[in-house]
Amino acid sequence: MGFFSNRALQAGEREQKLNGYNVLVLFLLAPASLTYGYSASIISTTLGQPSFLEYFNLLTAPNATSLLGATGGLFFAGATIGPLLLPWIADKYGRKWSIAASLLVSLVAFAVEAGSTHIAEFLAFRFVAGAGSFMLLAAVPLLMNEVVPSRMRGGLVELHAVFFVLGFALASWVGFGFSFWVSRSPNAWRAPLAIGCFWSLLSLVCLYWVPESPRWLILQDREAEAEIVLNRLHSDKHDPDNTYARAEYYQIIKQIAIDRTLGSSWWHMVKKPSYRKRALIATAVTFFIQASGDLVINNYGPTLYKMLGYGTTQQLLYSAAWLTFTLGMSVLAMPMVDRLPRNVMLAIGLWGCMSCLVVEAALLAEFVPSDNQNALRAAVAMFFVFQVFDTAMLNAPEWAYLGEIFPTHIRSKGYCLAISTLALSNVCFTQAAPTAFRTVGWKFYLLFIILTFIGGFVSIFTFPDTRFLPLEEIAAIFGDTDEVAIYQREIEVQHNAHGIIDHHDSGSVKVELTHMETADVEKSAI
Repeated sequence: MGFFSNRALQAGEREQKLNGYNVLVLFLLAPASLTYGYSASIISTTLGQPSFLEYFNLLTAPNATSLLGATGGLFFAGATIGPLLLPWIADKYGRKWSIAASLLVSLVAFAVEAGSTHIAEFLAFRFVAGAGSFMLLAAVPLLMNEVVPSRMRGGLVELHAVFFVLGFALASWVGFGFSFWVSRSPNAWRAPLAIGCFWSLLSLVCLYWVPESPRWLILQDREAEAEIVLNRLHSDKHDPDNTYARAEYYQIIKQIAIDRTLGSSWWHMVKKPSYRKRALIATAVTFFIQASGDLVINNYGPTLYKMLGYGTTQQLLYSAAWLTFTLGMSVLAMPMVDRLPRNVMLAIGLWGCMSCLVVEAALLAEFVPSDNQNALRAAVAMFFVFQVFDTAMLNAPEWAYLGEIFPTHIRSKGYCLAISTLALSNVCFTQAAPTAFRTVGWKFYLLFIILTFIGGFVSIFTFPDTRFLPLEEIAAIFGDTDEVAIYQREIEVQHNAHGIIDHHDSGSVKVELTHMETADVEKSAI
């Protein structure tokens, strides 16, 4: 498959527009993304808080290193299990309810963590926090993928990453600010965790105005509701007949009729070769992206800066600045996501991160410990260069790509399997990080260097490019051409020839299916 094949707008294909309502929906979902980011990142500054370490006696306890590792390990253990439970909610009760359930779990976790009086209690709810936050990590982009125009999908779903990185940054700055409160209260570490409750509650309020996924609605035989949602999502003053909305509605209706006849169980994802291939690609994507070492740097930022000889204030400050820089890169990545093939972008990102870690490892091996301030500053700077590749080339396409490669009837399972793999990868990386940095130091980076080197080749040679295609047409890339009901370009041709799409005088936008119920539509090769 050529890198740039089939990506030009086909003749006769409708130009897609982004309207204000679609943007509003994405921003109403944004606080839920922020809640995930805040939950995942707050532990970084919490572990750097002297008040936290003193309260739980982690400065002198003989098992302090293991307990610190457990804060990350248990979080990602919960994060591994939580997403696997999410598809049951997302498929039975809807994409919105899957987000709401995730927010409620996160709310409880924030509240109990903030009120913990024993390290065992804190660690137990680190597990719950991991489950809730990674359920959010899957649930939010799952809905986003199903409501945005296909030709802008990568950049728009990247808004999920922008806001969870904002959550990362807010957690770091809040932790940094509260670190100065230690002289007045030994409980200064509690407030940043309690603030997480606010983000969860705000997200639940915003969710009230978010529409349900039109694809899920049609799966539930709620076509009239789906039609209204699609018309609002794609309304355009230059298209008073809602031509694009009606074409997409028609395509989804036809596709769901086929999807209902296909297996959607976990077993079918294993048994059917094309589904199994998609699952392997999705899990490989998340594994290799996590193998960049991004979350190790994020969660143990203060520890890494401590290795370089910086004090507590500088440790927290650099971590906050690093995440603020990441936020800026996430915003800049939005218009770039759809400009390169997905597989090429991922390969560039993996090899770029690898190159940065090679330099970082060399600096640590040669100059730590030392008084060479230029070398130490260069080591800090390399973490920032790392984020250019990690954020703009890896994080940016990931969230749309995971939603693109699965058909609607198994999308929630496939997406959540990928997120569970992401979390499982980090159980290993984050659990090992404190001990690894203490015992082997810079050599721990060799693990990430080797994995990203391999991942770049896997990505560029085995991952397909799914940009721009409607979700209902991507099955053809995986060999399931007989499962694609109709292509958008075919709808255009048949509309021009037979007037299939009809705008009724009553003002209700409907699609006439009878013209094609018995027609064998020739499937065009993608």
